Amino acid sequence: MQIRRVQGMAIITAVLAACLLSCSGGADDNSGAAAQDSSRSSSVPAPADAAVRETAAADPKPAGSPGPELVRDAFAGLQATLNDTCTPGSGDCEYFLGRVHEEVMGLDAAMKADPKGPGHFPEPVAWIAGLRTTLDGDTSTENLETHRTELIGVRDRINVWMQDHPDDYQ
Repeated sequence: MQIRRVQGMAIITAVLAACLLSCSGGADDNSGAAAQDSSRSSSVPAPADAAVRETAAADPKPAGSPGPELVRDAFAGLQATLNDTCTPGSGDCEYFLGRVHEEVMGLDAAMKADPKGPGHFPEPVAWIAGLRTTLDGDTSTENLETHRTELIGVRDRINVWMQDHPDDYQ
């Protein structure tokens, strides 16, 4: 049993070493990259290429692609701010209020881009539109602190609304 475990670890180590060598080979020495590319058959994908394609097929929004997040992901980001707070005027609100604003706006974009359409999320979209009007494009810390109650209120109302619509974020 111990021999099989050691053999398995040796195989894993060899695979990882091969991956590291293939990744570092292109960055450190470009002279070998052309030879590697010309020797690679286009009909047989490299293991890394196959892994990227499998990940892309499984993920409806691959990393680095433009466009809004899925509603469930944007809502998760918003929920991550629920237990955070700051003391007004203390200077520690810049990050917190900026993050809440960013998460609310990200959720707005996700709801508007959702296949169900923005009409499926009427109240949250309306609340965010009201917040956008109140902020009047000024996302400075001072303005976010001035409208802190409305910003946090919109976040909290959206959270309650989404909790009543679990099919939209699960």
